[in-house]
Amino acid sequence: MSEEERDFEEQLRELLSEDAYTIRPSPVPYPQIRRQGVVERRRRVAVAGAVLATLAAVPVGAFAAGGGGTGTADTATTPTASASATPTSTPTPSPTPSGPAGPATAGQLRDGITREQAVEGLDNCIAEHRKNVAMGARDLNLGKADDYRIILALKSTGDLNSPGDGVFVVAVQEKPSEVRLVCNIKGGVASGLNYSGGSDRQPDSPPVLVDTNANKLYQQSFLNKGNWKLPFSWGFIGTVDPTVSKVTVSYGGSTSEAVLDHGWFVASGTLTQQVTRNPHIKGYDKGGKLIYDSNEDKTYQQVQ
Repeated sequence: MSEEERDFEEQLRELLSEDAYTIRPSPVPYPQIRRQGVVERRRRVAVAGAVLATLAAVPVGAFAAGGGGTGTADTATTPTASASATPTSTPTPSPTPSGPAGPATAGQLRDGITREQAVEGLDNCIAEHRKNVAMGARDLNLGKADDYRIILALKSTGDLNSPGDGVFVVAVQEKPSEVRLVCNIKGGVASGLNYSGGSDRQPDSPPVLVDTNANKLYQQSFLNKGNWKLPFSWGFIGTVDPTVSKVTVSYGGSTSEAVLDHGWFVASGTLTQQVTRNPHIKGYDKGGKLIYDSNEDKTYQQVQ
């Protein structure tokens, strides 16, 4: 081989060697890349741990305030006022209503009459009595309305003897003396007052004792006999001794259980037809035994 040929061969090898480097680059430095990868993974793990620690410290309320939607970093990491415990305030008890005590059950205030209306009616009756006393009427020493307990209020039906509808309010007082009032109020003005002082009970009284003037509540005037205005709201009252635990009253074809209210029994209802017989009363003891029947009471008037 000539010298020119050798020079050409060396140049060709150099060219081939340069082309080979261009087509196949130098080997990748894997050790360096691996180290960088490990560092990067450790950095990401550290960041993730910090984020989890932040989320764990955020109160639940911070998320609830977001309404369940996708929250931002501010929403997730900023505590809200709802997250802190708020002391529960103690409710202020309602003041005890002033004036006369109310009945044992709401049903003793009938025909849409409110306790306030019944109290106002009782006030009017006592005030009217004082006016009459000032004009020379007998003083019944009724005292103050606050001393009474209302046991019944119902609509009063006007009749030929006392025209115009109104309201009956029945109130009782135990101390300083026993008093029973039946007030009739019409148009906001006291138009009638029935008074009973002292106890009707005697040593030989039956366990159930009908009030002597109860007929004012369950009858219309004698002048209306045979021509009652219907429907008619009626009431019935009387006293019971401690042995009585239940009283039933039958009137106009229906029977109902009376309310026992601090020694009184109170019944009421609505008549849709004229009647000729007075209410039928039965009393029972705690064992359910019948201990009083008005049909067997010779002092009780059966027919109107």
